[in-house]
Order: sequence, then C-alpha cells, then structure tokens
Amino acid sequence: MEIQLFVPCFVDQLFPQSAFNMVRILEKAGCEVQYNPKQTCCGQPAFNAGFWDEAKAVCTKFLKDFSGAEYIVAPSASCVGFVRNYYQKLFEGSSYQNDVNAVAGHIFEFSEFLVNKLGQTKFGAELNGKATYHDSCAGLRECRIKNEPRKLLQNVKGLELVEMEDVETCCGFGGTFAVKFEPISVAMAEQKVEHALATGASYLISTDLSCLMHLQGYIDAKQYDLRTMHIADVLVSS
Repeated sequence: MEIQLFVPCFVDQLFPQSAFNMVRILEKAGCEVQYNPKQTCCGQPAFNAGFWDEAKAVCTKFLKDFSGAEYIVAPSASCVGFVRNYYQKLFEGSSYQNDVNAVAGHIFEFSEFLVNKLGQTKFGAELNGKATYHDSCAGLRECRIKNEPRKLLQNVKGLELVEMEDVETCCGFGGTFAVKFEPISVAMAEQKVEHALATGASYLISTDLSCLMHLQGYIDAKQYDLRTMHIADVLVSS
C-alpha cells in the first residue's frame, strides 16, 4: 500500500523524530511511504485566527500537493480534523469542491490508519511502566478517534494503561488560545497533569504533539516526574 506522508509544521520544526518514527511503523506495517518535500501547512493557524483569504491560499496549495493520493497519513488529529471538516466550508461553491471531497476522504490520523485501514495493532513495542492516555479535542470530536490508540497501547509489552479522571477534557492548548488566554490555558494544563499524576503513570501519551508540547511545558515548569510521548514514539520503543 502506497501512502503520502503529511508532516505538520510544528512536527517538522520541533518534533521531527516523531515523524521519522511514524515512517518506521508504517513501513513495518507494509506501507510504501512517499513524502512530497514541497508540502507546507494545512492552513489551520491562519483559518483559526480569522485570516480566511490567507488560509485559502495555503489550503489550495495543500490540495495541489496531495492531489491524487490514495492515502494521506499524518501524526496529528488536529490537522486531519481541520482538512476533513473545515475545507468544505472554506471552499464551498468553488471550483475546488471536488478536490476537497477527494482529499478529505483520503486523509487519516496515524493511529486510526493503522487500526481501521490496515487492521494492525501489534508492532513488537516494549515500554515498561504505567501510562495514561490523553484524548485530544480534535482526535475525539473531529476525527471520532477513541479506541484506536488504546488498542495499540494495550499491545505494547510491559505497558500498563490506566484511565485518568476527566480524560475527555481539553488540555488547554487550543493553538492561539494558549497565547490569548494564557491564565486559563495554564489552569487547564494543571488540571490535566494533576489527573495524569493521580493515576501513578510515568507516561502521558497522545496522538497530538501540540497537546503534548503544552503539557510538557507545564510538567517541566513544575519539575514533575512525568514524560509525554507521541504514540508513534511509543510504538518504536524496545
């Protein structure tokens, strides 16, 4: 199976190893991974900030960069959810409508692709310790991802998965929300981290590095003994 890899801006700049680890798992699952080096952003930051004309230009490039791809896989439910749910609104009534429908129907978050499309949940990973999983807002509400990452984590040798309280509550990142409403954002991160710590977990895992970046910042500031990990990094552990 041939797939096109989409690596979001912040992953490319801040967490490139997670993208490489995703490639390792996809290849282990039997996929031929292609990467278009001309790709840039999905357009979500500009769209959410209200700059729809600028967002449309970026989104148009995304449509062209991934035109004809049978499968597009990304390590971010936030970006996938944006393409699936908001491109329709942005390009409504335009000549790009068919392109939008094609791309939106072929883009997948990493964990849902492994479980729902490939039917694979075991990759020989091993990580000793207790972990808890954070449902990102985009993963849960925009991509309807709930059980897929948990199925993958349950097959990691040595890992005990425990659920935290209020697991479906937002972590407080929300992109520019964290900048515009910093005190609220920090308070929400505090609540999420405290719930994770209450489980006794050593690892806090998610599909979205944007959430994990926000939470790790709070964890580091408080010097807590808790490590955030993207699910791709977990699946290559041994």
